[in-house]
Amino acid sequence: MPDLTKPTYRVVRPTDAYAGRQGLSYFAGVAAETVGATGLCMHVVTIPPGGRAKAHLHAAHESAVYVLSGAARTWFGERLEDFADMGPGEMMYIPPGVPHLPANLGDVPCTAIIACTDPNEQESVVLLPDLDALASG
Repeated sequence: MPDLTKPTYRVVRPTDAYAGRQGLSYFAGVAAETVGATGLCMHVVTIPPGGRAKAHLHAAHESAVYVLSGAARTWFGERLEDFADMGPGEMMYIPPGVPHLPANLGDVPCTAIIACTDPNEQESVVLLPDLDALASG
């Protein structure tokens, strides 16, 4: 394990995965836990065909998503009343405190890079189980 008290250049190879509170599996990336990051976090997520996250928000940080392959729909808003579809090369910005739920409605995996302004990305995840049933496609 590297000394995370002194940030330095590090290469992170996404060989380890972890289960996020949101219900998806993430490949370990740049974060406080892996490189000692103090202001950002970046991971890779693959949503399998038919897969979806749990409704949630990030209480204290901004997020950005960049789709590498496949497609995803993300419902967002106080009652998940809006949605946006994304494909390869497209990006989405998610402000702090905005409820959202991404899903893969297609029949091929959707792989995306997620970056956020909290080096401990899972710490400010707030699950919203009362909204899970509102997103349908």
